Amino acid sequence: MPQTPHIERHFTAGEAVRDVVIGMSDGLTVPFALAAGLSGAVASAHIVVTAGLAEVAAGSIAMGLGGYLAARSDAEHYASELRREETEIRDVPEAEAREVADILVTYGVSERDATTVVASMRASPEKWRDFMMRFELGLEAPDPGRALRSALTIAGSYAVGGLIPLSPYMLAHTVSEALTVSVSVTLVALFVFGYVKGRFTGGGAIRSAVQTVVIGGLAAAAAFGIARAVS
Repeated sequence: MPQTPHIERHFTAGEAVRDVVIGMSDGLTVPFALAAGLSGAVASAHIVVTAGLAEVAAGSIAMGLGGYLAARSDAEHYASELRREETEIRDVPEAEAREVADILVTYGVSERDATTVVASMRASPEKWRDFMMRFELGLEAPDPGRALRSALTIAGSYAVGGLIPLSPYMLAHTVSEALTVSVSVTLVALFVFGYVKGRFTGGGAIRSAVQTVVIGGLAAAAAFGIARAVS
């Protein structure tokens, strides 16, 4: 009887999704809280929109720059560790060989087989180095274009998320009316975003959606209450 071929399906866009989550979650929450806070202190929707757009622009740049620097830092750290491993393989090969054997033993490989594997690695220093980078240090070679792509993804996601709570203020006649619509629209957006995030990350879609709504709602409520109290 023919067997159905086994096809493994793994989610491989983790870094891109992480960047979207970082940008979108802050983009929905921070401008939402700012708009709600200003709504408790001012009566002009124009002021809320102006301040909100300024915050979205500044936030997008800051978040994008942060993503770029983080990715560049990861790449520089990898390059530094790579050079260190190359130096150790060249200068203290016996110690490095012992480390390889110890790693293999932790995965259930016998000492005898580990010795055979180590001998094979000695014939290929580059493969030996790559093995140590991955299994000793837990580091993967970074994508050369990761830094710029991460910056653009985070910045774009932040801008898209930030425009959602601000859009009602661009259309409504009064701040109170805009606030009501903004709260409704943004809470729905937070729920949908949290649900999708949970589906992608495998952390539970409903739980993720509820957590995202609660966090965003509490931030907006706190900002509104503080602004109303101060004003």
